[in-house]
Amino acid sequence: MHFKRVIPCLDVDGGRVVKGVEFLDIRDAGDPVELAAHYDRQGADEVVFLDITATHEKRDTIAKLARATADEVFVPFTIGGGIRSVADAQAVLDAGADKVSVNSAALQRPELLDELAGVFGAQCVVLAIDAKARRPAAESDPTKSVYSHGDTPHANKDNFPAAQGPAQGPQQGPQQAQEPSDGWEAYLAGGRTATGRDVVAWAREAVERGAGEILLTSMDRDGTNDGYDLPLTAAVSEAVSVPVIASGGAGELEHLAQALRAGADAVLCASIFHYGRYTVAEAKAHLAGAGIPVREVV
Repeated sequence: MHFKRVIPCLDVDGGRVVKGVEFLDIRDAGDPVELAAHYDRQGADEVVFLDITATHEKRDTIAKLARATADEVFVPFTIGGGIRSVADAQAVLDAGADKVSVNSAALQRPELLDELAGVFGAQCVVLAIDAKARRPAAESDPTKSVYSHGDTPHANKDNFPAAQGPAQGPQQGPQQAQEPSDGWEAYLAGGRTATGRDVVAWAREAVERGAGEILLTSMDRDGTNDGYDLPLTAAVSEAVSVPVIASGGAGELEHLAQALRAGADAVLCASIFHYGRYTVAEAKAHLAGAGIPVREVV
């Protein structure tokens, strides 16, 4: 039986776990190693660490955090942030991480995915995609400062088009209704720069180059608790042959079930776990009750 996965996400800034809303308004959520060990005990299938400032501040990767985590956490964990080369990935994997996540560096130089897969195998390579629905230009808000998942430095020298802001829709049941969009665009450099690249096409290319998993974050939904972007999740899941991790928007346990039914292999969660609204065990119990196969919490 193929089990679906529940994965807590720990966005790390200055050695602390933080969480924001639509990549904004960041607040502290605790010590990353302590939280990861806590989620391990609760029955998490994996843990993801993403250094949200590795791109913006051009800091080194969080290999030290990987070493500390490896001593305390016994489920697989992924490290993202500042990985720009095989050498960067090697340092993180040698420190104890099971996978590395790349984002901007791969958008700028897609050959990085070939190189990482060639050295470490596709099973160690996660492509993080920060996706935003294409909206009319009038809805854009270029003043926002945002962060991203698994990013690397970018100096905005490529003259990509200006970023577009999220649209707001009416409430409909446990998930916010979504206005029609003209597909989704991939962003880099912490969500600061639109690339003009279609998300679905980029996911396909990445898998062809060796990405073994797609971590798909909806920038429009991130931290809102309004539910995952189901059309986005379904579109990418249908387009690629590797697992897709749905990210951005979980607020209720049914949101997790919705994303998994939409085609995701795993769900990434942050706020609902970090601030004690639900436990990993409660999430898995809900999914099992909904008929979705998950590993039993022991």
